[in-house]
Amino acid sequence: MSKTPPSPAHPPAPGRRQLLGLTAGALALPALVIPGRAQAQRDAAWPNRPIRMVVPFATGGGTDVTMRLLAPKLGEILGQSVVIENRPGAGSTVGTDSVAKSAPDGYTFVLATLSSTGIAKGLYSNLPYDPVKDLTAVAPTVFIPISFAITQRGWNVKTYPELVEALLAKPNGYSYGSSGSGSTGHIASANFLRQVGAKAEHVPYRGAGQSFTALIAGETQFTHDIPSLLKPFHESGQARVLFVNGDKRSPLLPDVPAQTELGIPDYKSYSWYGIFGPANLPPEITAKMAAAIEATLADPAMEAKLNELGTPAMRGWSPARFAQYVKEEIDTWVPLVHASGASAG
Repeated sequence: MSKTPPSPAHPPAPGRRQLLGLTAGALALPALVIPGRAQAQRDAAWPNRPIRMVVPFATGGGTDVTMRLLAPKLGEILGQSVVIENRPGAGSTVGTDSVAKSAPDGYTFVLATLSSTGIAKGLYSNLPYDPVKDLTAVAPTVFIPISFAITQRGWNVKTYPELVEALLAKPNGYSYGSSGSGSTGHIASANFLRQVGAKAEHVPYRGAGQSFTALIAGETQFTHDIPSLLKPFHESGQARVLFVNGDKRSPLLPDVPAQTELGIPDYKSYSWYGIFGPANLPPEITAKMAAAIEATLADPAMEAKLNELGTPAMRGWSPARFAQYVKEEIDTWVPLVHASGASAG
């Protein structure tokens, strides 16, 4: 007598083999979430090896000096060494682009600047990275005031009125140096010339050191750069700092007037340095790095040293606030770059 097929409403109980198969499948299910869990564990354990910090300018300049000052303390707080790699070129865009194209694993960052973001966006028609979309803003480090210096070799100019008179009398007869095309000094000088109605040739160098060498040798006639870097040349008489941009004198150069004291028309001339990672940097790593940077800047000895250099710390910034600031700086500086007439392809 044949057996009646089981009703669909009452399926047969699974056999031993089926149970084993189901058990094995159930045991395999956690493997489906292991990659995400492992990534979270790696983020939580970050950092567990040295961190590479790209400085997109040559040695001896403001970014290099600043990062070499910050790196030991930052590494101490993170529990891993911070290894600096100088990658200059194309107004800091070469080094910055290398980080934009790096893996977002928390082991490659860049000390980028206004030059790498807002200025670069206006200067390069084929910029290989988007400062907002291809980088993760982590935290700013220092604000950079700028000053204006002239050579004291082979140029009989000592005052601001004499400077303007000389420039207007000889259009394109003089030159100014900078630490590279698209640097803050480059755009500041271009905007200064536009304000006074003069013309001069721009000579970009691979870093501030080369620019200063040309200035004191009389190969270029003026430059814009950081007061702390120009101070030794001013004090030795190899160059003369005519004014500090803005409405306040620099404590490093108390004998040098502020721009407003001389009645010089206002033009943007400042910079800032900040740490960025590649796009899609995990939020937990971003937050940890930002906290470590804040702790580094809050160190009393560090704060004193930064003030001594005339580059005050930018403290109390969240990654979100810094990201918004970068967007606003791009909106501010792209039109200024275009108005200056500067371009780099």
